[in-house]
Amino acid sequence: MIHAVVSSLYFQGARFFAVLTCAFLVAISAPHPSRAGDLPVLFDARERLPRPDLSGLLRLRFLTTTDFPPFNFADQTGRLSGFHIELSRALCAELGIEAKCQIQALPYAELEGALNGGQGDAVMAGVAVSEDLRGRFAFSRPYMQLPARFARHKQAAFGSEDANALFGRRVGVVGGTAHEAMLRAFFPNIEPVPFENRDRMLEDLKDKKVEAVFADSLQLSFWTAGEASGGCCALFGGAYLSERFLGEGLTIMVRRDDPALAAAFDSALAALSRNGRLQEIYLRYFPYGIF
Repeated sequence: MIHAVVSSLYFQGARFFAVLTCAFLVAISAPHPSRAGDLPVLFDARERLPRPDLSGLLRLRFLTTTDFPPFNFADQTGRLSGFHIELSRALCAELGIEAKCQIQALPYAELEGALNGGQGDAVMAGVAVSEDLRGRFAFSRPYMQLPARFARHKQAAFGSEDANALFGRRVGVVGGTAHEAMLRAFFPNIEPVPFENRDRMLEDLKDKKVEAVFADSLQLSFWTAGEASGGCCALFGGAYLSERFLGEGLTIMVRRDDPALAAAFDSALAALSRNGRLQEIYLRYFPYGIF
C-alpha cells in the first residue's frame, strides 16, 4: 500500500556502490515475488499527451553515470547497463528515433556542466530536482518514485503488519536526514533512534538492538534480500512517499531552452506506462520491489 507522494535520491560512496551492485547481480538471477502492480501508475491511461515533432532532431544524446546501480552501471563486459540505460533506449524506440540516440557516461559532478555546454541533450541519472535547478533547466514528469519504508527484525513480535504496531517503540533512522525528519513528522508516536550512518543502523537492526528501522526503500529492499543481512530482517508495512521530504521523483533533465524535448519525453513515458513496457523494465532491475 502506498501512502503519500514522491522522491529523488542520488546514492554516492564506493562501499554502497559495491554492496548494491553485488546484491543486484544476485537478485536478477533469483526468483522473486515482485509484480507489475508494485510500480505505482504515474500517468493516467486516459491521458494523451501531445508529442512534439522531432523529425528535425539530428541526434539525441543521453548523459548518465556508471556508479548508480541498478539505475546505471558498467556490467562485467564494461557495457553500460541498468534501468536508466534500458529506459533511454525504450524512449528512443517509442519516439521512433533509435538511429539518432546515443548514451554517454560521465562523472556525476560533470553532468550539469556537460548538459549546459551542449555536450548532451538529456540527463538521466537520478538528479534530485531542486528549486535552483528548476530555474535553470527543464524536466520531464517523474517516471519513478523512491519511497521510504520500515524494515523489521524477523524475531521482533508485532501485533500487526503496519506502522501502528510500531507506536511507542524505538525505531532506528540515520540522524540529520530527510528520513529522520519524515519519521518524526509522519509518526509522532514512534520514538526515533538516530544513528550516525546507515551501516551502523543496519548492524544494530541485525543484532536486534533496535527492532525496526526507517530508511530508503531501494537500499532496504536489496539489503534485506541480500547476504549482508543474513536473512535477519524483512520489509515491513507499506511504502511512504513525500514530495516535501523526498523530492519530486526521478525525472529527465534537459536544457531550459528545449521544452519540446521534455514534452516528447512526457508523451513517450506515458505511452510506455500504458503499454506495460515501463513496468517490465522496472521488474527487471528491481526484482524485490521497492513498494
